[in-house]
Amino acid sequence: MNESAIYIDNVWKYFGDFAAIRGVSLSVPRGSILALIGRNGAGKTTLLKMIAGLLRPSEGTIQLDSKGDGDENSSEMSSMGVVGHGEWIYDDLTARENLDFFANLYAVKNTTRTVDHWLNVVGLGQFSDSRTSEFSRGMRQRLAIARALLHDPRILLLDEPWTALDDRAVQLLSSLLRDAHSRNRTVVICSHQLREVLDIATNIVAIDTGKVIFEGLNSPTIKENPDEFYNIIS
Repeated sequence: MNESAIYIDNVWKYFGDFAAIRGVSLSVPRGSILALIGRNGAGKTTLLKMIAGLLRPSEGTIQLDSKGDGDENSSEMSSMGVVGHGEWIYDDLTARENLDFFANLYAVKNTTRTVDHWLNVVGLGQFSDSRTSEFSRGMRQRLAIARALLHDPRILLLDEPWTALDDRAVQLLSSLLRDAHSRNRTVVICSHQLREVLDIATNIVAIDTGKVIFEGLNSPTIKENPDEFYNIIS
């Protein structure tokens, strides 16, 4: 596992008698951006939740090298950032209070400066003292992205992260993920937005009915014709 940030070995996940994930084995290289693609119901979100520790595998193992080099005192939680459908945004708190809460949870240093920085990065600086119950879906997604990134995690797990974002925010998120990649962070993205995710991915895994049907490196040809690539493998 020296070069793997995430190592998955023969993982199955049952919901009752239904096998949502069936014998998945794969290794996610440290510092890669992995596009996890597949149709609705293929098992992408289930697999991502198991990597995040939100679900337990019924069989098999998942190992995370979330500490990385020189980070021996990091906890697994503080070394991971997650953006999912639930958002983990508290409606009764302001944008700033939400980020303050998670900054303290992750023991972020210079909390005020870090929170201010991320509010400005995602374009919410002027709304920092507004309650998030008043936010649009896109604003909530921006705040969720700031929450996931503010502690500089070594592993980022994102489920449909471009949902509800306008064109400018889509470009911003892609830029932030490229920056994380440049700093050897590992990123796993589930998305139906093939053009956006394949434009930045270094690696691709496609799953169908809970099984891996493609695993390989991204390429300029795939980036230029993402829909054609997807039709070929699915």
